[in-house]
Amino acid sequence: MRRAGAVRAAVVAAACGVLLTSCGGGSDNATTKDDHGGSQRKEADGGANARAADLKRIPDVGDRLQSQIPKNSRQVVAVYGDGEDWVKSTIVLYTKSSASDDTWEKTRSWSGHNGKKGWTTDHRENDKRSPVGVFTLTDAGGVLPDPGAKLPYTQSSSMQAPHYWPKTHWHDFDYVIAIDYNRAKGTPPNDPTRPQGQSKGGSIWLHMDHGSGTSGCVSLSKSGMEYLLRTLDPKQHPVVVMGDRLNLKA
Repeated sequence: MRRAGAVRAAVVAAACGVLLTSCGGGSDNATTKDDHGGSQRKEADGGANARAADLKRIPDVGDRLQSQIPKNSRQVVAVYGDGEDWVKSTIVLYTKSSASDDTWEKTRSWSGHNGKKGWTTDHRENDKRSPVGVFTLTDAGGVLPDPGAKLPYTQSSSMQAPHYWPKTHWHDFDYVIAIDYNRAKGTPPNDPTRPQGQSKGGSIWLHMDHGSGTSGCVSLSKSGMEYLLRTLDPKQHPVVVMGDRLNLKA
């Protein structure tokens, strides 16, 4: 099922302000710990290099978060942040081949970014940190036409990043997968509904990377987003497990 942006015109208009203060960005003038003094990690965009032996658990995820992964989930996007106050992440897709299979396969991985100020276990509006946790993935969309997404996809020009943002950010929302943190499932990514209240923040997405930290979202390459959109399947009950490495292991 594909939803037309025109049908959501009222919702889109209401969401504009939320979008600008949550997932989007303005400039990256804030000082951030951008790396550990080394060079930019090379993206592993080819599946062959990312494949590994079958796994009984999602690697480097402790019992607390591991137990929150739904039993029926056969697709997990794991986001490993470099550190609690760092902006770089590694995004890995793990899959199970069938409902009866109890092993995970590391399918693909990409380098990316998270919130400009790192991670938090108590996300708040405009704190510039990405929330730690396990969240379902149910809806997608973007400025560009549907690339063959399996998740319900809403194309809408209202998701276009404003052109008073730096030019490097203009294509951030060409493709978007909504992370179900403080949002209404089954709605376009930019629906403004906040079930837990405005102060808890929202509009946390997977979206296209601009080369630096976000306002709370997780970003990766265009090719990575296209792959996830064409692969994540509601029938497989996909979720994202995200956080800095220490919090993930807790």
